[in-house]
Amino acid sequence: MATGQTVAVYGAYGHTGRFVVAQLRERGFVPVLSGRDADKLRALAASHPGLEVRPAPVDDPAALDRALAGAAAVVNCAGPFATTAAPVIEAALRAGIPYLDVAAEIEANADTFAHFADRARAAGTVIVPAMAFYGGLGDLVATAAMGDWTKADEVHIAYGLNGWHPTPGTRAAGAVSRERRGGRRVRFANGRLEYRDDAAPTLKWDFPDPVGTRSVIGEFSMADVVTVPSHLAVPEVRTYMTVEAAGDVTAPDTPTPAAVDERGRSSQTFLVDVVVRSGDTERRAVARGQDIYAVTAPLVVEAVHRVLTGRVRAVGVASAGSVFDAPDFLRSLAPHITVETLGPRP
Repeated sequence: MATGQTVAVYGAYGHTGRFVVAQLRERGFVPVLSGRDADKLRALAASHPGLEVRPAPVDDPAALDRALAGAAAVVNCAGPFATTAAPVIEAALRAGIPYLDVAAEIEANADTFAHFADRARAAGTVIVPAMAFYGGLGDLVATAAMGDWTKADEVHIAYGLNGWHPTPGTRAAGAVSRERRGGRRVRFANGRLEYRDDAAPTLKWDFPDPVGTRSVIGEFSMADVVTVPSHLAVPEVRTYMTVEAAGDVTAPDTPTPAAVDERGRSSQTFLVDVVVRSGDTERRAVARGQDIYAVTAPLVVEAVHRVLTGRVRAVGVASAGSVFDAPDFLRSLAPHITVETLGPRP
């Protein structure tokens, strides 16, 4: 348990932010509720008596400084991260505290690595982008699957979601990403991000039971194409999404997530199948759990705990698999996420 340390949560009233606030409290931290909408912050505070509310427009550095004053760390849950990440990181650097976010936006995560690596390293602080289901979990599982390998030819991350009811934040972030890349799709190949105008292929992927063989959208690129190659020597990182889930997130009338349990989780289940290949040899690991938004909370809060207790392997801008002991981190996530190592694909 934490010892009452204060952690600022920017975007605390959003769908994922609410899970993060609850998880921080469960772990013994004291969240400070921050974000752009003062009315939504006060409404959230009504269900968390005693927590401080600090509204802060993203374009007001002084307000952001007040929001982070006295905090041990800040977690940014407010998308689109193309708008919020840089200002909140700047505030964290001024405050001299670690910054973590849950960004799934490929371009925003790439910007964080490109623009803040040197300054964060010089300051001796930790910045962890994409410490979430997309970007963080895949990176941790891929790093664990690599084991003692120092390089590999390919990393494949296949998402077996039974469905995907997107939040308004997911839709807004997706729209910003599409606009930034001019409607093109992106993949990581030949050691770099490549932007393409052709349609992504539809393939078959043999998921472990109970999912089984499913149609997937190939090169359905997520934040893993930034986080994984940021520290693993792999020239090809491919991510795949079940056709049904891809259809859900792109359809304009798919409803938002509906809670089915006391934690507020939806009925959505996920299986993340990671295959690392070097020559003719494959290593494989699988993560399972419920609700991609809810499970982001134990991921990022465990990361906060490890950063604040000095259980890190680097300073500067670093992905989850680089800054943490990946196998140990994944073990700590039980029962939220179960991970197992399997043999090569059949």
